[in-house]
Amino acid sequence: MKDDLPELQDPEKTLTPWQGLRRFTDARIALGRAGTSLPTRELLKFNAAHAAARDAVHAQGNVQDLKTELADLDLPILEVRSRAAHRSEYLRRPELGRSLNPEARARLEALNLPGAPDLLIMVSDGLSALAAQQNAGAVLHLLIPALRARGYTLAPLLLATQARVALADEAAELLGARLALHLIGERPGLSSPDSLGAYLTYAPRVGTLDSMRNCLSNIRPAGLSAAWAVHKLLYLVGEAQRRQLSGVELKDDSGDGKSALSPG
Repeated sequence: MKDDLPELQDPEKTLTPWQGLRRFTDARIALGRAGTSLPTRELLKFNAAHAAARDAVHAQGNVQDLKTELADLDLPILEVRSRAAHRSEYLRRPELGRSLNPEARARLEALNLPGAPDLLIMVSDGLSALAAQQNAGAVLHLLIPALRARGYTLAPLLLATQARVALADEAAELLGARLALHLIGERPGLSSPDSLGAYLTYAPRVGTLDSMRNCLSNIRPAGLSAAWAVHKLLYLVGEAQRRQLSGVELKDDSGDGKSALSPG
């Protein structure tokens, strides 16, 4: 009889000790089960997240839109490219993304800056153009006024395509910048196709080791907020200048960020 059958439970409503943790993370925990498998809803969410990550890697950035968004920063903006001719080559040949193509290099060599700038900032697509499009503007609209208030001199802002992290080293070396800050789209995760990374390097030059950089990762609304990232970057820039180093010897002791954007 029907009343003798065991009660069927909704896998979406079956509570586990992990259930409460889902409020704090996008990680795939406490997904429930349907028999010995995932519930169909969670499987579909996984497939959609995987597709979003793949799309982010292959997507081309819209440099003109980003240029328009950043136009009110009152800073010259230049477009540069790496030696990777197209997205497919960029993904297959990482080394080509680490150096400027001849035209871009010549443009930077021809610049006649009044002096050596304290900082060069590069924004690039990296492995997620989506990250740069969605998050770089929020960071720079807070960061650049704060840098100016502290008296730092800035090189022209560079918007780079088909770029790897080291591309900023060559550009900064050509312009004589003391520091390079590269805002670049990070390799997408299954819950973060829009994650922006920030890499700071003191005395940048071609051949700089990754151990000589400081990195802030996961800059996005669902991760490290723009304001919090700027607070940390201002601290790191100041300490890098003062101590004349960056990388593993420079730790983030920036504190709680209550006065993150006040002039210092």
